[in-house]
Amino acid sequence: MFKKLILALSHKTQLIMNKTVFITGASSGIGKATAHYFAQNGWNVAATMRSPEKETELPKLTNVKLFQLDVTDNESITNAIESAVNQFGKIDVLVNNAGYGADGVFEAMSDEVIENQFNTNVFGLMRVTRAIIPHMRANKAGTIIQIASMGGRITFPLFSIYHATKFAVEGFTESLQYELKPFNIKLKLIEPGTIKTEFYGKGRVAITGSNLPEYKEFVEKCEKISQAPAKNGITPDKVAVSIFKAATGNSNKLRYPSGKPAPLLLWLRKRLPESWFFAMVRSSYKI
Repeated sequence: MFKKLILALSHKTQLIMNKTVFITGASSGIGKATAHYFAQNGWNVAATMRSPEKETELPKLTNVKLFQLDVTDNESITNAIESAVNQFGKIDVLVNNAGYGADGVFEAMSDEVIENQFNTNVFGLMRVTRAIIPHMRANKAGTIIQIASMGGRITFPLFSIYHATKFAVEGFTESLQYELKPFNIKLKLIEPGTIKTEFYGKGRVAITGSNLPEYKEFVEKCEKISQAPAKNGITPDKVAVSIFKAATGNSNKLRYPSGKPAPLLLWLRKRLPESWFFAMVRSSYKI
């Protein structure tokens, strides 16, 4: 019995000594890949999701614990953070990954679709960020990593409200870094390019504007281009590497483009005249 107690205390001590990452939206895609990557590199992982009882893969990993969290519910956010701190001792890195993907004809979008997009991608991210700050401020250290998108600095047809949320995340994070720097809390933005995730599959909410035939030809042209990443994008584990680099590096770098064609397109957007860049996008979509 004494030996078991010593082993239990030793395990608990090891958990506290290891650094801990807290990930939202860890049930699939970038979130799940990030949980795998951090665990493989010896970190404690607090993997959060709306329905942890459905997840069967992550609990098998060493030092990974699942917690229920819905970014639209303040109480679940508070409970998940408190439970993770009780389990691991502290949280060193937050990865705000939970997201909602809607695209399509803006004129055809209901208030509900627009509100859902902002409630998850912007307000949910803000809720979790606000909830973690007191913990990191008390520890005088921490890193908050926001999963944005190259679509937070450039735009494509039929993604107006998605771009609006990612532009919001970019501006929010860039400003917040100033007020959290005195507490040694770093802010990072990950800007993925085209990634093979459920954003292009069952997780997609497509508003095609079928009741507005005036958009039919435009939608058909854009769909052929916008859905190509489902086959040609990089896998989420490549983004997980960028997230780990942002979490562990000593650089004060804010933005981390990840995956083709993000670095190239962001470089072009910065250097080309606006009209040239817009013309390039229109040409690629044949519109």
